[in-house]
Amino acid sequence: MSAGEPLRDERKSPDSQFGELIEKHIKEGKIVPVEITIGLLKREMDQTMAASAQKNKFLIDEFPRNQDNLQGWNKTMDGKANVSFVLFFDCNNEICIERCLQRGTSSGRNRESLEKRIQAYLQSTKPIIDLYEEMGKVKKIDASKSVDEVFDEVVKIFDKEG
Repeated sequence: MSAGEPLRDERKSPDSQFGELIEKHIKEGKIVPVEITIGLLKREMDQTMAASAQKNKFLIDEFPRNQDNLQGWNKTMDGKANVSFVLFFDCNNEICIERCLQRGTSSGRNRESLEKRIQAYLQSTKPIIDLYEEMGKVKKIDASKSVDEVFDEVVKIFDKEG
């Protein structure tokens, strides 16, 4: 599941009490407040598990992004979820920007917001990845390769890790 998808869905919902706030944060390349993100993630996880008890393992894309996210996750999900590993797609900034721009404007991002996002990553997210790496929980993939090569590496990791 993507941490961004429930946020995008929530910002589009006319009944959302958080839609405007989420929209503003995304356009400015800022991180949405942790309480909102975790609440939406937990709701999706709970709904998925309620629909099928077999579906009790989750890959959460784009999360945690900063120390606040990590602390919020640990506080809310303590005893409810175990982080087996972090899947880290390593790629240079320009390739990331170009790929995101190719996805189109549906995400509300442009070059400027993506560059802000990279700065937020370097300041806030990279230290979280480093922390998980110290715990031996980071599985790194060279994401500058082709889609098929990256996919093959992901499959190998999941085959090995279960």
